[in-house]
Amino acid sequence: MSKRFLIPVLLFALFFAGMAIVQFASPDLPDNDGFYHIKLAWLMRTESLKPNFPWLPLSILNEEEFYDHHFLFHVALIPFTFGDLRLGAKWAAVTFSAVSFLCVWYLFHRQKIPASWLWAIALLGISDAFLYRMSITRVQSLSLAVLALGFAWILEGKYKHLAVLSFLYVWMYDAFPLILAVAGLHFLAVLLMERRFEFRPLLWAGIGIGAGLIINPYFPDNLIFTYHHLLPKLQDATSVNVGNEWYPYDTNQLLGNSLPALVAFVSGALALGLSGRKMDLRTATSFLIALLFGLMLFKARRFVEYFPPFALIFSAFAWAPLFDVEHRPVVFTSKFLAGLQSNLPIILLAVAVSIGIVKTIPVTQDRLSQSKPYDLYEGASDWLTQNTLAGERVFQTDWDDFPRLFFYNTHNTYLAGLDPTYLQLYDSDLYDVWVQITRGEVDQPSQVILERFGARYVHTDLNHGNFLRQAANDPGMTEVYRDGQSVIFEVVEP
Repeated sequence: MSKRFLIPVLLFALFFAGMAIVQFASPDLPDNDGFYHIKLAWLMRTESLKPNFPWLPLSILNEEEFYDHHFLFHVALIPFTFGDLRLGAKWAAVTFSAVSFLCVWYLFHRQKIPASWLWAIALLGISDAFLYRMSITRVQSLSLAVLALGFAWILEGKYKHLAVLSFLYVWMYDAFPLILAVAGLHFLAVLLMERRFEFRPLLWAGIGIGAGLIINPYFPDNLIFTYHHLLPKLQDATSVNVGNEWYPYDTNQLLGNSLPALVAFVSGALALGLSGRKMDLRTATSFLIALLFGLMLFKARRFVEYFPPFALIFSAFAWAPLFDVEHRPVVFTSKFLAGLQSNLPIILLAVAVSIGIVKTIPVTQDRLSQSKPYDLYEGASDWLTQNTLAGERVFQTDWDDFPRLFFYNTHNTYLAGLDPTYLQLYDSDLYDVWVQITRGEVDQPSQVILERFGARYVHTDLNHGNFLRQAANDPGMTEVYRDGQSVIFEVVEP
């Protein structure tokens, strides 16, 4: 194998091994959504690429309006749906994160960054929160790959490649405006550094996005969903009790889980001063991108999947002139000392990368080992499958229980899932009633559940104490199943 292919193959193997070490620190999946994604991919393989989706009828993902906003991600998951779906989901997360890390290396390699392989390996130690997010069976890892490739092609002027990538990004993930943001920041960097207008990346990315929105298997529902899904997050992510990822870290958390990324970002600024050179275009653009994702991270912790790698990219670009042996003055006359001087930056980088990896991977493993057991709600799901009619609606007290229930049981339909705003946007009054019931604020809720929600069965975990007390005092609710994880009630008509 030629050197041209040997390095990326070895790097991919290293990334794959590193992420596998993290992933299999636990038999469980790191979060809930992976259960949904791998099960839907299985349905796409066994039924059709556009399976009917009757499982959330009281949300904007009802059967008539359903839009798979992770369509290409689910297609990419299909090869992992043969055999044990849980293991398939875990191996998919390992594979996709290794691919994204390799795309960052590709950016370094194409930009001729000295020790590009070493800078890329630093991703394994840049942030334990980042590694944790990359270990989740979600689209974020492939999204990072798209942004790294898009940035590389913007810098190289491969605008038609950028258009095709933008098209595919729309089909893969509804965060596709991010690639337009990268192109826009490149436009701003060119304007600041070179005093000229460079519209082509914006134009070609926009063409790709526009084509992806219109030439879409879910058109026009995709446009309606994208508007409804993104608008509440842009206006106020905390107006509805959404997942934790939409809330910010506090300062101590951020310093604890992403200190190497913050150091990399600050060190990049230091390198600009030490080099004594004018900042080049790629460094300016990467600085603006890292700054954008840093600001987004202060708004919502979910953007920890972007800030650390782009802080590293900025740092690599900023330090590149100081790694360039040809342009560095020789201080020592001794051959040994001169050789040591020429390799000192790489030695120091290797030490920093090693320390980061040694500290970060065990922390990530420990966090992953604390994941909820993968068989959570398996018993309750089996009971529902065996004792209810097909399509029977289940009232849940937690919207984020849906992925696990769906994973084990596609026999029933459910009330809320994936995002609580999907129910709120469908019927805000119904959403408010649901919240009141789940908090135990409605006395004898059985008839409301039956009449307003059309549900005869209720699933709840054991943490909803107020609701459980109301249910125990409600003659219209009969407990039909209980285990160490959850309770199922049947609503009895008067």
